[in-house]
Amino acid sequence: MYLTSEVKKEIFSTYGKSATDTGNTEAQVAMFTTRINHLTEHLKLNRKDFGTQKALVNLVGKRRRLLDYLRNTEITRYREIIKKLDIRK
Repeated sequence: MYLTSEVKKEIFSTYGKSATDTGNTEAQVAMFTTRINHLTEHLKLNRKDFGTQKALVNLVGKRRRLLDYLRNTEITRYREIIKKLDIRK
C-alpha cells in the first residue's frame, strides 16, 4: 500500500506537532493531499475507475472543509499550509 505507517508518521511529524498528533488540522490536510495526489495519478492511467473518482471527489471536499475551517480560525496557519503543500484555491 502507498501509505504505510512510517509514511504517515513522517507526514504527521513534518506537518503536525509530533508523530502521534493525528488530529492537527495541518497534518490532516497534508494526509488528504498525499492521498489526493496518489488517486489523481491512478485516475490518469485508469480513466473509467468511477469508484476511485468518487473517492477523490469526497477527499477534495473534506480537505476543502478543513482548509475553510483553518482560514476562518487562523489565517496565518492557513497561508503557511497552502504555501508548504503548494495548494491553489
